[in-house]
Amino acid sequence: MQRARAAAFGCLSAAVLIAVSTGCATARDVRAVARSSEPALASWREGASRDAIVDFVARTTDPASPDFVPEAERIAVFDNDGTLWAEQPMYVQLAFIVDRVKALRAQHPEWESTEPFASLLRGDAKAVAAQGEHALAALVAATHGGMTDEEFRTVVREWLATARHPKTGLRYDAMVYQPMLEVLAHLRANGYRTFIVSGGGVDFVRAFAGEVYGIPTDQVVGSTARYRYESNDGVPRVVKTGEIDFVDDKEGKPVGIASRIGMRPRIAFGNSDGDFAMLEWTTAGGGARLGVLVHHTDGVREWAYDRASHIGKLARGLDEAPARGWVVVDMARDWTAIYAASSAR
Repeated sequence: MQRARAAAFGCLSAAVLIAVSTGCATARDVRAVARSSEPALASWREGASRDAIVDFVARTTDPASPDFVPEAERIAVFDNDGTLWAEQPMYVQLAFIVDRVKALRAQHPEWESTEPFASLLRGDAKAVAAQGEHALAALVAATHGGMTDEEFRTVVREWLATARHPKTGLRYDAMVYQPMLEVLAHLRANGYRTFIVSGGGVDFVRAFAGEVYGIPTDQVVGSTARYRYESNDGVPRVVKTGEIDFVDDKEGKPVGIASRIGMRPRIAFGNSDGDFAMLEWTTAGGGARLGVLVHHTDGVREWAYDRASHIGKLARGLDEAPARGWVVVDMARDWTAIYAASSAR
């Protein structure tokens, strides 16, 4: 697990280079919901990718089918960054950390001369990244710690209500993928429980998962911080310390699923090599299984990236998907729309 944690921090270090130098801004409210009155997967073009998903759901929910899956076993897991919403040119949680440090600046004058805060406040991305995982751990502790879950989620929701993506000008929660919202809705309509399994902080994702994806907090698995219990003047609180406890990325994803959900999924969606282990473990089980990778091929409507990207790198998954029977969704070819239908530019 130490290796997985180090790898995760390595990915975050590369992303910090972009997050610090790009900066963040603000926006208006958008509800990201699938339109239930439309046909299943309405934003998907007819083709092999759509057919594979629709066919799998049909086969596993038909009692007469040899691939029938009892409803209690119908579990589908989804990565978040790059699978359900945009992750370029920075992870959204990193954008939150950058803005949060700036917002707390006046309360911490010592940050002006203390690393990694001084470098971040100067916009020196390379200096922050060069300080490695200890710098990132310090930033997480300062921006996430000392609060209850409820307090932290309120801070995240308030930030999402005002923060804008630096390239599109949209709210971050407006940049969810309409075709994926339709997949979530279609699965739930057919008795599947949908879970998010994210490398991001679990309480960061839980702050918006219900409103944006229709996924309740107890169906979100992610990286976790340590907690402490305290009781002051008879008021009990469980407080986030900000210290990293578990990194739910790469090989950590199957571990997180096993320990938090307690059952191997039937369906797994991801978009990067960080999701490889999750898809590998899901599809290695007996009976009908489905693994899906979202390939970012649309440089016009979104971003085109895979093997050379520091964020959402997809190389091994592309190489091994055909032999493993995984579906590779070509975003440019397979999706008629990218962002949620209710988004406004």
